[in-house]
Amino acid sequence: MSLLAQWREDIRCVFERDPAARTTFEVLTTYPGVHAIMLYRLAHRLWRAEWRYPARLLSFVARLLSNVDIHPGAVIGPRFFIDHGACVVIGETAEIGKDVTLYHGVTLGGTSWRKGKRHPTLGDGVLVGAGAKILGPITIGANARVGANSVVVQDVPDGCTVVGIPGKVVKLREAGQLNPYGIDLDHHLIPDPVGKAIACLLERIDSLEKKVEGGGLVAVGSQQQFYQGCNPDNSICESDCAGGATALAQPASRRRAAPASVSE
Repeated sequence: MSLLAQWREDIRCVFERDPAARTTFEVLTTYPGVHAIMLYRLAHRLWRAEWRYPARLLSFVARLLSNVDIHPGAVIGPRFFIDHGACVVIGETAEIGKDVTLYHGVTLGGTSWRKGKRHPTLGDGVLVGAGAKILGPITIGANARVGANSVVVQDVPDGCTVVGIPGKVVKLREAGQLNPYGIDLDHHLIPDPVGKAIACLLERIDSLEKKVEGGGLVAVGSQQQFYQGCNPDNSICESDCAGGATALAQPASRRRAAPASVSE
């Protein structure tokens, strides 16, 4: 594919992923992410032609203009989009598939001083949320999503979402699927694996307490008395903890008077 054809595809994909984009002229003149990828395409060709210093110099100029640091040795597929284009770093041995989207603050970094493959590989259709760090020679599967501010250090399977520090993989079949308006950009619709684990523990504790009461080891009703005065102040207390319903049934004045929340 010619350089001009690559530029055209990179510009055209902006309209599919940014509802704020209105005209081609506006995209060409005001989108730093587009400036960065256009200059990268040229620098990468110089790099492959063994013109290493001119390639690095052009990448340096691109960084000054766009605040996006893309090593000319990185391999990036067609229709690559960096939204907002600020503080993005892409290392030398990174490999990026087609139709990939990065938000601001993303780092595709290495974890080794040794030469060779030391940066991530992103499959087709991957979306990386703002501030995420993907480190080391790992693979992010096709159509995967990386939640904002996640730190990913292990492989991510196709069609999954990874969230947290360190990143935890959550299998969601809807991740990365096309919607009626184009590529799925709903990277804010991510689960909370820690909250789910807490909810499971609360449910298990409630079940054990009922068994203890049923076995006559404690007085009947002591569980409900234990929850008197709870002050549920979050969704886990209200929906997952057995004490949440008990506490919410109390007068609000009594809940406020409670010294501390036990149901948390």
